[in-house]
Amino acid sequence: MAAMTSLPPLVLRDRPFAWGSRTYIMGVLNVTPDSFSDGGEFFNSDAAIAQASQTIAAGVDMVDVGGQSTRPGAEVVALQEELRRVVPIVAAIRAMSSVPISVDTTRAAVAEAAVAAGADLINDVSGATYDTEMLAVAARLHVPIALMHLRGTPATMQSQTDYEDLIGDILEFLRARRAAAIAAGIPPEHLIFDPGIGFAKTAEQNLELLRCIPKLRGLGAPVLVGVSRKSFIGKILNHPNPKDRAWGTAAACTAAIAGGVDILRVHDVAAMTDVARVADAIWRGR
Repeated sequence: MAAMTSLPPLVLRDRPFAWGSRTYIMGVLNVTPDSFSDGGEFFNSDAAIAQASQTIAAGVDMVDVGGQSTRPGAEVVALQEELRRVVPIVAAIRAMSSVPISVDTTRAAVAEAAVAAGADLINDVSGATYDTEMLAVAARLHVPIALMHLRGTPATMQSQTDYEDLIGDILEFLRARRAAAIAAGIPPEHLIFDPGIGFAKTAEQNLELLRCIPKLRGLGAPVLVGVSRKSFIGKILNHPNPKDRAWGTAAACTAAIAGGVDILRVHDVAAMTDVARVADAIWRGR
């Protein structure tokens, strides 16, 4: 059963995130032409802003804006292109809502520009290993940062799934990133950890990670998990189209909540908010 924690709450835009009390929903907003599940759907700025508005109306706890696809095999876009995609959308969301905004980037320059435009949190899938300035920027701007486990790059990661000890190796990586973040001046209460489901992991390894989420609690920080529409769900259900994986995503989200996850990064916000509310009533009801 998901255990209550004594982690200090995080406050974003006067909204308290009381870790352990319930599951928080991070809504995905990909402003890219090539993301695995909705590539191009919200690449147009009007479509992106409309999707953000719909997500906010559905009760999302934070919106995660990204301009660089991290699907397997994705190529890196130029810095100026990522800035062009991300910063105006962050500014537009901030102009219409006080919802907390996360910027999904591995580049310190994009993170800094997004925070200046109104973002509140950095979500770095590389664990701040791609850009050596990322931790310093998070510390200087005094914003929380989510650090994810990843091997290689999106172009190479699926060839790097050979682990001596899957859970042990992930924990070792995240502990090292915690130490680096604190050394850079980031307070422990500003750290969030993501085990990187779907990133340099096989389908079976993703399932093992979901079973072992309670072990991540030992990191002493909130845990973020992104299972939404991912290929391991498609493999189980024989659904090649990511948009057909909502029911499978719901099952995976429920398993994560039972394990004590704090934040779920999802595409189908309204549906997964309902899933989380019921799962929270079961697993956190005491």
